[in-house]
Order: sequence, then structure tokens, then C-alpha cells
Amino acid sequence: MSNYSIKDLEQLSGIKAHTLRIWEQRYNLLNPKRTDTNIRFYDDENLKLILNIAMLNNHGIKISKIAAMSSMEISKEIIRLTDQSVDHNDQIQALTICMIEMDEDRFEKVLTSSIIKLGFEDTIIKVVYPFLTKIGILWMTGAINPAQEHFISNLIRQKLIVAIDGEVGNNFGKTFMLFLPEGELHEISLLFSSYLIKKHGHKVIYLGQNTPNEDLLSVYNMQQPDYLFTVITSSPTPDKVQDYLNMLAAEFSNTTVFVTGLQGVEKAYSIPSNICLLTYAKEIKRFLVRMEEDIV
Repeated sequence: MSNYSIKDLEQLSGIKAHTLRIWEQRYNLLNPKRTDTNIRFYDDENLKLILNIAMLNNHGIKISKIAAMSSMEISKEIIRLTDQSVDHNDQIQALTICMIEMDEDRFEKVLTSSIIKLGFEDTIIKVVYPFLTKIGILWMTGAINPAQEHFISNLIRQKLIVAIDGEVGNNFGKTFMLFLPEGELHEISLLFSSYLIKKHGHKVIYLGQNTPNEDLLSVYNMQQPDYLFTVITSSPTPDKVQDYLNMLAAEFSNTTVFVTGLQGVEKAYSIPSNICLLTYAKEIKRFLVRMEEDIV
């Protein structure tokens, strides 16, 4: 069980700490506990409750009415709203609850419902990416534990792999080699890029996580891909990113190398001419569309 401060609840729910304290005092909604040193904290049940309350309140239900509802009534209303809503923030909030509860069945239903309403690509770009950004920040600040983050990330990863398997490239498209740098394990953006590339009729050579430089060069020499694509999230570290970009540019001087990810866009780098820095992974789709237009 995790422990949360009032600031953690504010970050997760979007409700100001001051408002939470008023609700707690006026409606007795929350039941904080105290450490041996008399510091107040909240548990998973408090967090799930406040996430549900936030969603109901955002849909115009007054806090006085919510306070009078039973936990079962709140749960039923949340499920009803999630199933009907096309609001991205509702979907993100619902996924956050699934993560806290580690509820795979509910996660599956929320994501499937979003895919039906928005389509697969928009669900990843408008719901999953913002959700992952949110939990990444919460994980770094200690508001959620690694097990919760890994649980939800692996479920999303499974969805992407199934979607990729449903796409077949052709012999007329270009060849893209996708990889993550040594030490890099955050694979979701790379998988989504693989999906987009295959959907647009191109071939993907997928090397995946933690690719040693010598292996990358070896496969490149054997396969001679038209493009390389990588994502830098946590490795290499910010002070080593420039060296890594320079290495890619030198080793693959005759090939365009697409680079995206947090480390790749957070600060100004000297970008070699054959490196194409993408601010967002979805920009690969714009490039693929332009390729099709050029062919036509």
C-alpha cells in the first residue's frame, strides 16, 4: 500500500490541496492517517475516492451530492461516465484509477472503449501519451510505486504489439530500423512508431530495447535500411546525448536518423545534418504522409 501527501492527491486529481482540505472538513470525505511523528498521509483508498470524486465533480455533480452517495453508487456513476465520455481527461483519469487498483479488466475496457470512440492512433496520442507523461512525473516524485508504473506500461505495450501484428508492410515501401540506445528500456514510443511505419506500408527491422552500438552497426551493414529511428528517454544521460547524436551521425552518415524522446528535445543540441530531431513521436506520421504524397 502506498502513502500519499495532500500534494500528491493534488497532482493526481487536479484538485487544489486547499479545496481538498475544505471537502475533508466539511463533508468528511477523506480519512487521513498519521505517522508516528504526527504527519498526515493518505492511502490508496483515499486516492481512489478523490479521483472518482474529481471526475464526478468535473461532470457537474455537486460535492454535497457526491458526499451523500455510497461507494457503490460512486463506482457505478464513474463506470457510466467513462463508458459514455469522449473527453480525453476522463479517459486519463479512468486509466489512473486502473493503475492504482491494478485492475487489468477495467483497464482493458477503458482502453477498448477509447479506441472505439477515437480510433487507435488518437487513443495513443491523445490519451495514452499524456497519461504516461503524468505517471512518469508521479513515479519520479514518489507518488506512485514502480510496480504500478510497470503494470500499466506492460498492458499498453501488449496492446501495441497486437496492433503491430495486425499491420503488414509491402515490398515497395522503405525500410526503417528501429532501436533504443544502450541502457534505454522505455519502449512504448518505439512500438507506436513501428505501428505507424508498418501501417503506412513500410518494412520495419525492430531491434528494440538496449541495443549495443556494435550490434546496431552490424545489423545496419547487413540490412542497409533507408532510415534509422530511436527514442532517448533516460539513456544516454543529458550530458551524453550530444556525443550519442554525433556518433549516430558519423556511423550512419548516408542515412537519415530520426531521434525523439524527452532527452532529445528538452535542451538545445548541435544537430548534425543527417539527424532529424522530432519534438513528438507523432511527427513520424507527418513524415510518412509526406512520403506518400511525394510518391503520388
